[in-house]
Amino acid sequence: QVQVVESGGGLVQAGGSLRLSCTASGRTGSRYAMGWFRQAPGKEREFVAAISWVGGRTKFADSVKGRFTISRDNAKNTGYLQMNSLKPEDTAVYYCASDPNNSNPLYTKLWQYDSWGQGTQVTVSS
Repeated sequence: QVQVVESGGGLVQAGGSLRLSCTASGRTGSRYAMGWFRQAPGKEREFVAAISWVGGRTKFADSVKGRFTISRDNAKNTGYLQMNSLKPEDTAVYYCASDPNNSNPLYTKLWQYDSWGQGTQVTVSS
């Protein structure tokens, strides 16, 4: 059973930064890609960013390009989403998910990922 846990959310003013963490346990020996999605109130869950197993491939939604970066430390089974220059429209619950196929190109659709965390709330005040 794979367990994914996000952390690092919180309340921040516009222009500020947050770093989210995602720890995936139970995938020993599996080379998986990791994706971040978000869901704002009343909106559908949307793709934010993804990173391949060794981190050489990344993909970002247009709305966060140049502001967000994604990284991972496989020794810790942990991925990170660094969010800079945050805007009120970035307010959402952020979810982490894993792609056990480490697909190329990186997936951007919800159904292409399997294990999901419970999410962490990010609120950006204006």
